[in-house]
Amino acid sequence: MRLLIVEDEKRLALSLARGLTAEGYAVDVVHDGREGLHQASEGTYDLVILDIMLPGLNGYRVCAALRAAGHEVPILMLTAKDGEYDEAEGLDTGADDYLTKPFSYVVLVARVKALLRRRGQGAGASPVHVHGDLKVDTAARRVFLGEDEIALTAKEFSVLEQLVLRAGEVVSKSEILEHVWDFAYDGDPNIVEVYVSTLRRKLRAGLIRTVRGAGYRLETSP
Repeated sequence: MRLLIVEDEKRLALSLARGLTAEGYAVDVVHDGREGLHQASEGTYDLVILDIMLPGLNGYRVCAALRAAGHEVPILMLTAKDGEYDEAEGLDTGADDYLTKPFSYVVLVARVKALLRRRGQGAGASPVHVHGDLKVDTAARRVFLGEDEIALTAKEFSVLEQLVLRAGEVVSKSEILEHVWDFAYDGDPNIVEVYVSTLRRKLRAGLIRTVRGAGYRLETSP
């Protein structure tokens, strides 16, 4: 699989490239937003690792331009830990996931593999998931319950998405934290319970079942 790294910190970019090459990926590296957009548009990549603060074009604009041109390549955004990244803005431009610097290389590899796995599972599949009267469009990031559209925040949608993609399976709290929150999140892990509670209130109480000691399961029956 081919990966593109768009990162202006050359030492970091080289370190990532060496590590990912050792993992068995073919890796290209560029250090400028305009060149990154050109490479991602012209090349056939399975995933793009995209920094936000770039010369030429920032990561938001690169991501938005790729999505506007119809490119569906998974994009993992990288951001410094100084508040520059607005999660809602990143997701609105079409990013699939993000990591905050400094990050663990092990976590980055796990995120890369998860995005590639998700892409493989979703190839040719509809982004619309229907479970009884619940309809979740993961491409448009819209949720409907019956005929009514339900307004969710970016975090609420991301939590629901993790449950929808594995409907009928138990998804652990740690798995939700890993995919929805920054890996460096060191707050109360019970934040997941807060979001699940909010989803139950906005959707339907019995839709998300707690499996004691294991996690949560989206019920698939109407």
